[in-house]
Amino acid sequence: MNKVNSDDTAKRAWPAIWRGVKCKCPNCGKGWLFHHYLEQHDNCAVCGEPLAYYKAGLFLPFVVVTLVIHLVAFFMLDMELRGGASPLFYLYVLVPLTVVFTVGILPSSKGAILGLMWSKGWSDEQDR
Repeated sequence: MNKVNSDDTAKRAWPAIWRGVKCKCPNCGKGWLFHHYLEQHDNCAVCGEPLAYYKAGLFLPFVVVTLVIHLVAFFMLDMELRGGASPLFYLYVLVPLTVVFTVGILPSSKGAILGLMWSKGWSDEQDR
């Protein structure tokens, strides 16, 4: 059995995660990972790497919610430290901001998770 050194895996993981953040293929970094916003390609159009076996599943919402909550909490704290505002101001500013952050962060977060899964070899074995 061929053992992979943990340092080699770490060196391979970070480029794959970064390519995923850019919504590119974790293998070659050239082909697009998604079409129609979040629909994953079955194979990379450039290198042919199979991508259908890697699914972000239920981990994606946890990552996105954690990131969005931290961003919105930062803005809320900043607004409070500047003197506070009416509750309606929070409602009119933070709710749309939360939606915009969520929609903006989803593809990059899913790409990063898929890049990590690809680099570690974590796939849905039942589909293979």
